Amino acid sequence: MSGHSKWASIKHKKGLIDAKRGKIFSKLIKEITVAAKIGGGVPENNARLKVAIDRAKASNMPNKNIDAAIKRGAGTDESADYQEIVYEGYGPSGVGIIISCLTDNKNRTVADVRSTLTKNGGNLGETNSVSWQFEKKGVISIEKKAAPDEEKMMEICLECGAEDIITEEEGYTVKTEPADFAEVLKKIKEQNIEIAESEITYVAKTTVPVPAETVQKVDKIVELLEDLDDVQSVSTNEST
Repeated sequence: MSGHSKWASIKHKKGLIDAKRGKIFSKLIKEITVAAKIGGGVPENNARLKVAIDRAKASNMPNKNIDAAIKRGAGTDESADYQEIVYEGYGPSGVGIIISCLTDNKNRTVADVRSTLTKNGGNLGETNSVSWQFEKKGVISIEKKAAPDEEKMMEICLECGAEDIITEEEGYTVKTEPADFAEVLKKIKEQNIEIAESEITYVAKTTVPVPAETVQKVDKIVELLEDLDDVQSVSTNEST
């Protein structure tokens, strides 16, 4: 999730879902596989797997693909040997960037990430050069049209155990502790509220304002990074 243009990013991803369905499915399959490998293949006992399956279904992934990814991760298939790697970098104007990846070839991934950053006015940073400015949170995005009653929406989210809810012009951003994410998401869905996007990701503790021209440059870097096969999510500390 790129914090600087979340709602624009959500709409952009929806627009790309048909054009890039194969690539999106590939990323989701990786996440399901890793989740099943780490926590087992039973969604009820594995919050991360349950969230990954929900995201796959929201993208209209066939059940047979989901089931195959679960079996691959929960079994002994060596093709399920993905590594979780987080890279840290800087964009134009010193904007901090966190890039979360799942890869079976670390050398390929770091080369792709470094190249994308350096070709677009950024650079790869050292470990902990940027991450101290971020924290891992569950983030649930809900468009205003899905819950027009702001007061009721806030009441539901707080009763569900959400840590915070931020009201913006286009919708609501619900934040949770990672351990509470799956349960909060489940309870919100039980209220028949449509979710625009949901994920556990890195969220900036504080954001930095940047010039309009820099916003466009950072948008481009984020989009190019997200398009890399091994990148699962990208976060920045650029203010919205």
